[in-house]
Amino acid sequence: MARKSKFSIATKENRIMDLLSETNHKTSARWAVDCVERVFFYYENSDFHDNHPKQALDVLKEWIQTGKFSMAVVRKAALDSHATARKIEMDNPAKSVARAAGQAVATAHVKTHAIGAANYSLQAIHRANENADPDLSVQKERDWQYNHLLQLLADSKAN
Repeated sequence: MARKSKFSIATKENRIMDLLSETNHKTSARWAVDCVERVFFYYENSDFHDNHPKQALDVLKEWIQTGKFSMAVVRKAALDSHATARKIEMDNPAKSVARAAGQAVATAHVKTHAIGAANYSLQAIHRANENADPDLSVQKERDWQYNHLLQLLADSKAN
């Protein structure tokens, strides 16, 4: 019998943490949105039809575009998305995506919340691939996250 893989969130992966320390606030937020949007279909294709996770991403996108920040709006969007996750009783990809969206929108307040969005996105992938090779799937996504952040950082320095 194959051993079931357990997902653990490694928030201190050095190569990503080092890149995040070099990024500006909006680049970190853009990366957080992109990480969550790659897995958002797990939420959209689930039985949960609460719109809070999408609203959280929309709030963050608006902040990225306009620079207008309201702590009350950001906080509500984050808390609402996390409340949606709590309503999902079983651990599954949709629950992880709702958490990822809540962390992503919090990036507007504190840029280091971006790693939470990325890690919960990885958790969604792990949970979706539990019957296959979840560790390989997570590593592939983490590599994409790193390379994407590297590209966003290069783009932000070029502009």
